[in-house]
This record gives sequence, C-alpha cells and structure tokens, in this order.
Amino acid sequence: MFDKNQISILKEAVDKENAKTQEKLQKKPERKKEFTTGSGAPVNRYYTPVDVAELDYMNDLGLPGQFPFTRGVQPTMYRGQFWTMRMYAGFATAEESNKRYKFLVEQGSGGLSVAFDLPTQIGYDSDHALSEGEVGKVGVAIDSLADMEILFDGIPLDKVSTSMTINAPASVLLAMYIAVAEKQGVSSEKLRGTIQNDILKEYIARGTYIFPTEPSMRLITDIFAFCSKDVPLWNTISISGYHIREAGSTAAQEVGFTLADGIAYVEAAVKAGLNVDDFAPRLSFFFNAHNDLLEEVAKYRAARRLWARIMKDRFGAKSDKSMQLKFHTQTGGSTLTAQQPENNIVRVAIQTLAAVLGGTQSLHTNSKDEALALPTEDSVRVALRTQQIVAHESGVTEVVDPLAGSYYIEAKTKEIEDAAMAYIKKIDDIGGATKAIDMGYIQSEIMDASYDYQKKVEAGEIIVVGMNKYQIEEEAPKGLLRVDPSVGEMQKQKLVELRAKRDSGKVSETLASLKTACEGTDNVMPYILEAVKAYATLGEVCGVMREVFGEYQQSVNL
Repeated sequence: MFDKNQISILKEAVDKENAKTQEKLQKKPERKKEFTTGSGAPVNRYYTPVDVAELDYMNDLGLPGQFPFTRGVQPTMYRGQFWTMRMYAGFATAEESNKRYKFLVEQGSGGLSVAFDLPTQIGYDSDHALSEGEVGKVGVAIDSLADMEILFDGIPLDKVSTSMTINAPASVLLAMYIAVAEKQGVSSEKLRGTIQNDILKEYIARGTYIFPTEPSMRLITDIFAFCSKDVPLWNTISISGYHIREAGSTAAQEVGFTLADGIAYVEAAVKAGLNVDDFAPRLSFFFNAHNDLLEEVAKYRAARRLWARIMKDRFGAKSDKSMQLKFHTQTGGSTLTAQQPENNIVRVAIQTLAAVLGGTQSLHTNSKDEALALPTEDSVRVALRTQQIVAHESGVTEVVDPLAGSYYIEAKTKEIEDAAMAYIKKIDDIGGATKAIDMGYIQSEIMDASYDYQKKVEAGEIIVVGMNKYQIEEEAPKGLLRVDPSVGEMQKQKLVELRAKRDSGKVSETLASLKTACEGTDNVMPYILEAVKAYATLGEVCGVMREVFGEYQQSVNL
C-alpha cells in the first residue's frame, strides 16, 4: 500500500498528466466523448493507487475464504474443484427432457438444472384452459409425481445435484423431488440441489407469481424450516438477480435489488422464529453475466463483500457459512442476438470468463441459438465445451481471484458496492423490499435503466455487433429445435389415465388436510408432500392454496 505522502505526490502527477492530455485531445480527440461500462457507469482513462487510496486490505478484501469474502468463499477456489457445470434444460415431455439430461451427463455436465414450462411455473395442470398452447414450450411439463418419476428415471438422485427454476409452486416441485428420491431409496438427507423459490423477483421482473406477498413469504419460510431438519444439504432459495438484469437493470441495481430481496427473506425467517445461523448457510444467489468483463467481475466481488457485512452487522450471524454469498451464474440471455447467432458463442465465452474470474460456484452457459428457439444438442454441447475450455485450458483457474489488486477492479468493486448499498438504504427507508415492490419503486428504476440502454442502442451509441453494426445478409435459420404441438394432448391423456388409476379418496383426504394447514399456522410442507405422494396434481395442490391464500394482483401504476 502507498502512504499518504506517496498518494499526494501521485495525485499531483496524475492531475498534471491529465491536463497535458486534455491539450492533446483538442487536436486529436478520443473516439468517444464519454467512456462507460456496459451498465453506463463512467470509466476513467486509467486507474492508479489514488483511486483505491481508502482501501483497507484486511477489512475490504481479506484472504480467500475469509471475511468479508471479497476474494472468494473458499481458500483454494478452483484449485480444489471447479464450479458445477450445470446446464439449464427442459422441454416438451418428461420423457424428452430425461433424454436431454442423460445426454448432458454423458457430455460432462456436473449438475442438472430443470426448466419448467409456463403452466407448471404458475401452478396449472396441462389440461387447464389457460395452459392451452403453452404446454412444453419453454420447459418441461410436470403435472404430477408420475411426470417427475419419468423426468429422473435412471438418474440416481444421491449422485447428482439438481437445480429447479421454480418459484411460486416451489414447495410442490420440491415435494415431488423428495418423493421421487424416496422411491429410489434415497433419503431426503442426502439430496443436494437448489430451488429458486424467489417470489419477490417474480413481482419485480418476471411475472410467474401466484399468491399474494404474505402467504408467499410464509411458504418460503416453511421451506426454510422444513429443509433445515429434513433436507439439510438442500439450498432452499436462489435469490435471483438474473431476471432483474434481464429486465434491463444495471450491474449495481442487480446487486442492490437482489440483496434487498435477500434481506427481506432473512427478516421473514427470523420473524417466523428461525435462528439465522440455522438457515442462512443454505441461502444461495443467482446472478447474470454480461459482456463487460471487468464490470461483471467487480460486481460479483462487491456482492460477496456487501452480503457478508449485511449478515454480520445487520443480522448478527456468527457462522462464516451464514456470511458467505454463494452463487450460480447464467450467461446473459438478453445479450444474445438472432442476427449472426454464431457471434453468441463469443459473447458466452466472455461471460463465462467473467463468472469464473468473479468466483462463481456453478454456471450455465447459454447456447448460440437461444435467441431463436430452444437449443439443439449440438449448440448445447458447444456451450458446455465453453465452460470446459475455460476450466482446463485458460489458466485462470490456477490462481484464486487473479484480478485482485487491479486498481480498476478494486475501484469498480467499491463503486458497485456503494451504489448497491445506496439502493438498499432507499428500500429500507420505504419500508423494505415488499413495500418497495408494491409501490413500484424497484420496477420503475429497472424500467428507466432499460429504456436508457435501449435508446443508446437505437442511436448507435452502444454497438451490438451484427445487430446495429456489421450486419450481413442472412438466410433464414435452419435446424432449430421445435416442440411438437401434440405435447399438450399427450399430457392431457396422461392426466386422464392418472386420475383413473389413483386412489381418489386418498387424494381428497390429503388435499383437505393441506387446506386446513393453509388456514392455520402449521408448516405446510409435510402436507404438500403427502398430497403429491398420493398423486394429487400440481394444479390440484396449487388450487387448494389459491382458494385459501388468493391470487396476487399487480395494482401499482408504473
């Protein structure tokens, strides 16, 4: 570190050099008036120790695996083991998705990540009127435990880690997963994986909500409590900034709004009587990876440091594991272009490198054709190989947090941390994340950032290669994966057969017990588990909860 006298001398030298440069720029200006990150934050011409003069190494960085975990949550990081290469997949029927999962495992994927179709995400069976035309389109259709059994047929659940992108009906899909494991002879205590289970983000950015905020938060804390005893290795929530960024937020907003949601979940759990160190170690996060490599690396480091301080100072966490922000990353879907889709391979490679340099715990890489359709096997293989090349050939995994100490990285990490904390303080002043969502504050901030970005793209101030510059004449894409429209009818027939052979009396009995639990204060998870074991359908279970809890209505004027 530099002492104050050295910093003063350096600052004087920098000021003189900047003055000289300004004179030169009168004759030969730089190629842009303003230089910014991908989020629009200003970028200096260069960075020096002056920009990190206030940095306290042990307090602000520390060593890898030590508070405040800026440099990573493990002391050895990828020298110990690589991140989990978890490819997001699911389409059409459980049978089709099961084939894709087995293909991914054969290609070296270290974990499964389940994409559910829209009806499943909002708690409707495939034969519901609102499901028409959407069954199996953007993910796999799961109507009952019978579908879940097929989905994981031949996949030993004690040997894989499974992530499920499911929110409003997360309790039901988790119960189905536990029931499948039991049928395989696998105890719930051995199950490893994650449910997204982040309903606040759905109100903010994605829209697949079902119930109002209060019962939704109850379902989440019930899952926390149930899993802490019965599924101890399971990550009970993946607090998601990914969809906030997809909706158009800046990097700082992604961190600030995501951690504000995290605070709301911790507060709800503590209010429900849970001890913070009992559930906090199983919280996980989910972030986006965009194209501005250095800003993204700084973003992940800032999020880790900020969350560690929040958990220690605000919630009094004692365990290091409660303070560690562990996160999954997905490359940016919104950055992919339908034009010249091969360019997306390069974008994904840059984003992969950002996630790895930033210390991610697991990673999904998007495929080149996802701006056009669901990915083919060939494009999925390339996306997975991208991770494997970075892991084995790039050299960046040989050293922990290799960009630490860069004046720019450290300055940008502090800048994002401060900006995110300012958002958190604003949300605290409003009354917390749920109130900020209800009044539309978070949504409006994201919309403004998204609008500003789009204006710059349309004006050519931001270049998207192949889309608004360097265009070519292209033929219509060929060989895209299309879901057979008969999938909906196939799922309807499955439901007819299921309802004919199951014990209807048992189904009615378990649903009645679930309704009573919802009306009272009991933890609902055991009742949901019994209902799905009796082959009550997703729509029937969610229907009971809709009857008791009601449905969320977006009432704010944004």
